[in-house]
Amino acid sequence: MYMFKYIMKRVGLMILTFFIIMTICFTLIKLLQPEAPMMGSQAQLEAARREALGYNKPIMEQFGIYLRNIFTNWDWGTSWKIDYMANVGDVITRRLPPTVLINVYSLVLSIPLGILLGIFAALKKNRWQDHLISTLVMIFVSVPSYVYAFIVQYYLGFRLGWFPVILSSLYDAGGSWTSAAMFKSMMLPMFALSFGTIAGLARFTRAELTEALTSEYMLLARTKGLTKGQATVRHALRNAMVPILPSILSMIIGVFGGSMIIETIFAVNGIGKLYITSIGMLDYDVFVSTSMFYTIISLASTIIVDISYGFLDPRIRMGAK
Repeated sequence: MYMFKYIMKRVGLMILTFFIIMTICFTLIKLLQPEAPMMGSQAQLEAARREALGYNKPIMEQFGIYLRNIFTNWDWGTSWKIDYMANVGDVITRRLPPTVLINVYSLVLSIPLGILLGIFAALKKNRWQDHLISTLVMIFVSVPSYVYAFIVQYYLGFRLGWFPVILSSLYDAGGSWTSAAMFKSMMLPMFALSFGTIAGLARFTRAELTEALTSEYMLLARTKGLTKGQATVRHALRNAMVPILPSILSMIIGVFGGSMIIETIFAVNGIGKLYITSIGMLDYDVFVSTSMFYTIISLASTIIVDISYGFLDPRIRMGAK
């Protein structure tokens, strides 16, 4: 019962937060320089669409029309600059696959490596292996991902020529994401996104497992006859994973958000690049929709991570006093 009340409360606050952010984004973007109507063969159709969206009415009345279109037709507006007269929902849907795939590949590489390095460092605590991993972790955590992007792009892409320096344009030309050429072109952005994640997971895993290995229940497990390896796997590692798994869930949800800077550096035609382009070109509806897209991901990941603690550890009762 406590959990249900807690979930309902968090969902209600999420909806309120989402509405407030949407109102701010819509109002501020509309206060910028007004859009100039585009002339051409579809001028009458464009004028009718602008009339339907209330572009000639006050801002708050436009916002009311915008909300009504979302709730009744799931219509998030029209792109006037990036993809002329296209539905914003279709524009975002087309840009989603490259963002998701690159981030999924980076997580498939990062999560196992990060956890294994953290476990190895914890088991070799205060030895040279632990010091080496800890030093590398601090370096990789401290450096932003776009620095890695420039490094791998220059050395692995330009100097050595092992990988393309930018993402292949085969997908935009109707190619398949499963092709070897596409996967090869995704390697560099995947590496750039992986370094920081591997380091963060390794540091977190080492800290949690080190604390678990020195706990009293480990001494009790050893006195019952378990070997060090058995006690580590059955008790220490399982308890250490309780705070680690929610962070992994947050990373998995975050794959939809992608990385705006990485996508720009490697010319990934994804959500991040779409967001930056919409700001530069003042494509109002695309900007608001992509902003709400990132807002939903952020809010949903926060709630799922909080709720997951209660399911992973039965001792935790979310919402109980």
